[in-house]
Amino acid sequence: MTITDDLQKLLEILPQDLRQELENHPRRDSLVEVVLDLGRRPEARFPHAAEYLSEQPVTQAQIDDCIQRVGTFGGDNRAGIEQTLHRISAIRNRTGKIIGLTCRVGRAVFGTIGMIRDLVETGKSILMLGRPGVGKTTALREIARVLADELHKRVVIIDTSNEIAGDGDIAHPAIGRARRMQVAQPELQHQVMIEAVENHMPEVIVIDEIGTELEALAARTIAERGVQLVGTAHGNQIENLIKNPTLSDLVGGIQAVTLGDDEARRRGSQKTVLERKAPPTFEIAVEMLERQRWVVHESVADTVDTLLRGRQPNPQTRTVDESGKVAVTRQLAVVNGRNGHFSSGEESLSPAKPVGWRASGQMLALPPLGVERERLSSRSEFDRLLDESFNYSDSFDLAEIQPAGPNGEDLPLHVYPYGVSRHQLEQVVSVLTLPVVLTKDIDNADAILALRSHVKNHAKLRQMAKARHIPIHMIKSSTIPQITRGLRRLLNIDDPEFADDKELQLFLHNGSDDEMDALEEARLAVEQIVIPKGQPVELLPRSAQVRKMQHELVEHYRLKSHSFGEEPNRRLRIYPA
Repeated sequence: MTITDDLQKLLEILPQDLRQELENHPRRDSLVEVVLDLGRRPEARFPHAAEYLSEQPVTQAQIDDCIQRVGTFGGDNRAGIEQTLHRISAIRNRTGKIIGLTCRVGRAVFGTIGMIRDLVETGKSILMLGRPGVGKTTALREIARVLADELHKRVVIIDTSNEIAGDGDIAHPAIGRARRMQVAQPELQHQVMIEAVENHMPEVIVIDEIGTELEALAARTIAERGVQLVGTAHGNQIENLIKNPTLSDLVGGIQAVTLGDDEARRRGSQKTVLERKAPPTFEIAVEMLERQRWVVHESVADTVDTLLRGRQPNPQTRTVDESGKVAVTRQLAVVNGRNGHFSSGEESLSPAKPVGWRASGQMLALPPLGVERERLSSRSEFDRLLDESFNYSDSFDLAEIQPAGPNGEDLPLHVYPYGVSRHQLEQVVSVLTLPVVLTKDIDNADAILALRSHVKNHAKLRQMAKARHIPIHMIKSSTIPQITRGLRRLLNIDDPEFADDKELQLFLHNGSDDEMDALEEARLAVEQIVIPKGQPVELLPRSAQVRKMQHELVEHYRLKSHSFGEEPNRRLRIYPA
């Protein structure tokens, strides 16, 4: 990378003693800014540290002396030094007198956009996000130069504070052939944006710091006219823009939508949800986390839709090393976990290969043998295969075998519930420790578990399942026994003849001793009298809630039961099959 900063011109506006201190400073080339506040010691700030330049506090005379050597301060309290990229920002008191200065070093860094050059060449609008000082304006300046000089496009820069192309009427050479339009007052930036499109026929508009609703609307107007936009906005991530009512239109805007019953059930969400209002103004977003580490969202629309549905996107992470080599990785966010929990990580962007029965359309092949096959001419091919089959178990590491589902799917099995209580499903999976993960996305599902009555009345669900080759398993009702039986059927696990302690916990509501005694009573009656002897049994009187739990437990054994008697002596009678 090539860096030009004209640092000497900035140092010349500082008081003599501070100038000499900085000229001889060992870290002079990495200086970020110099801060002069009335009555405080002058401070020099570097990328990861700050230090005082003098033990003497700054006087008003020193501040006034600096002001005389710089250009005029505009409506945004910023000034510059002609034909440089430096920025001097003022802090005023209540009467308008300047009592503090922030002297920011402006550098033109050639080669900063190597990480996203392929995106710039696509012609799509790009939004740069990041905290102050991370290098958004520097990247914007370089993008403008590359578009104008190397891609030969008509580029117009809307330079509100003269920060992109420097102070003065002649633009800084760092922007190349790009043209610059200055803005008289910051609040007029949106008007100048529209004026640039109407008067100067640009192919690309470059805007720094979109910060108001009018500027966001102007950006949308420009994008709708077919002009490529490159802009910056304050905010570390896209989530910040979604939550910012002023700038949310940059990513499409947000609106509340009321869903129909079937759609809300299919999504597993409330009937009123947030959705994107319109196509995003910017098609690509770049989150500048650090100077050498950027996160790229190739499709802002997909990212916003994913976030509004409560899931995490998986954008690219691009880094560049000291030799200039760009590494591209993909962030992975597992929601409703592939491993049963939330996690995140990165993978290299090598082409993904389909795995599992549903992805390949066939059963998985056995892994290759660990031992090298020996070909002996004296043996027939049949003898060789026979030998290998005998020795197979010795050379195959069983610990490395991944369990498979009933149709060869990778476990855990991803189940899409439809009309079934998600809470009860999670309870059954957790208590019985089944290798099942619930998913809200039908495209990621290995099977659908649905209520029979819902499937009969929903032809669209059957069509979607058929198109995606996803089996539908139906249960009669959303009860613990039916759900347990359905999940076991999905996993090809036989129902146990008798319930164990784990299964009893499924039917508990509060976990009180009374509930536990009632379930234990019902279990003993079923396992010791009703099933072996074929006789009906009456249980002790219980409350309505406890009787409901006993009914569910009896249903688990595929037996029938009825409540009879008057309160408070109403009780359960269990009948043999």
